Amino acid sequence: MDEGNRSATGSVTGRALRVLEAFTPTAPVLTLTDISRRTSLPLTTAHRLVGELTSWGALERDQDGGYRIGLRLWEIAALAPRGLGLRELALPHLSDLGRVTGENVQLAVREELSVVYVERLAGQKSVPVLTRVGGRFALTPTGVGRVLLAHAPPEIQEHVLSQPLVRYTERTECDPGRLRQALAEVRHTGVAVCERQVTMDSVSVAAPVYGPGSEVVAAVSVVAHVEAVQAYALVPLIQVAASGISRTLNGAPPPGRR
Repeated sequence: MDEGNRSATGSVTGRALRVLEAFTPTAPVLTLTDISRRTSLPLTTAHRLVGELTSWGALERDQDGGYRIGLRLWEIAALAPRGLGLRELALPHLSDLGRVTGENVQLAVREELSVVYVERLAGQKSVPVLTRVGGRFALTPTGVGRVLLAHAPPEIQEHVLSQPLVRYTERTECDPGRLRQALAEVRHTGVAVCERQVTMDSVSVAAPVYGPGSEVVAAVSVVAHVEAVQAYALVPLIQVAASGISRTLNGAPPPGRR
């Protein structure tokens, strides 16, 4: 394939991805006009791409003429080892943790500079959370995020801490120096405790999940009402769940942290 054709193919691929990215949790159904406006693509181009994506199964059309993400993408996403594969292996341990605590239980991985939630089990009377399965969130204010960031390469840590940090509550820590200390504490203790960082009524307690080679591949957390539990009472329960998932993945912490 010559350079011109490669360029054209990349352009088409990029436009198709822009169409898929137009859909969000707050806008799961879009008309063709919506898609054209959100992607800044001409209506004729959007029409052609939407037709191709619908034929393949990446999009589905409803009875009212709107479009939504199709199940074919879910089938492809299920092949991602850090997605549904990890979720299936971890689910028995997450379920046990949810039954014991009665609180929100979450499993997450790091993708570039964000947390991506692989699973979330809601407790019957648990505190509302802002996360969703498949959703992204900032690393620094969340328990799972701090665990993942604490074990990320130094250049990733510095990149995150050099960016403007979002303040979700009056208690959200946005000072890079204090966050560096917090990350060092996570590495020392093996857990992260984030109180009133995302909402004023919640506390998140998280621990790392290890894969082969003692690499931190995920983090598991419990998010509870800050006034209903003693956060540090949750630590051993979360560590048991994290250790169980690690064993399932044939992983273990470094010798000094066993």
